[in-house]
Amino acid sequence: MTSQNLDQTFLDEIFPATRADDFFDALFGGAEEGAYDIGLVCRQVTPETAHLAFELRQRPGKCLVCNLTYGLPQVFQRHPILNVAGVARNVAQQLGWSAEGVNWKLGHTEEVNRELHAIPLIIEKA
Repeated sequence: MTSQNLDQTFLDEIFPATRADDFFDALFGGAEEGAYDIGLVCRQVTPETAHLAFELRQRPGKCLVCNLTYGLPQVFQRHPILNVAGVARNVAQQLGWSAEGVNWKLGHTEEVNRELHAIPLIIEKA
């Protein structure tokens, strides 16, 4: 199975760009306080595992490196607006897997460069 089943249009539908503003509004009381945009991308899909990532892209005039992105996997895991469990279920359904028994986990924040950090999302077929 290839990642074509998880095209960017589908990923943008299940994790829309507006979700970052909603997250910052809930976290800080205003979307303008957010230092980055959040997007969901597919890295690789095998018959048993889907490797995705939440990409944190620095917003103009903000400093991504100055923000505490390394503690974010724990925040992402529990935050209802981000709904990572729901994202994992949607991906599993798109891949034809049972959404009920799917296992998922977030990896440690990766610093791709100063303007881009990524939080891996690993979804495993149960």
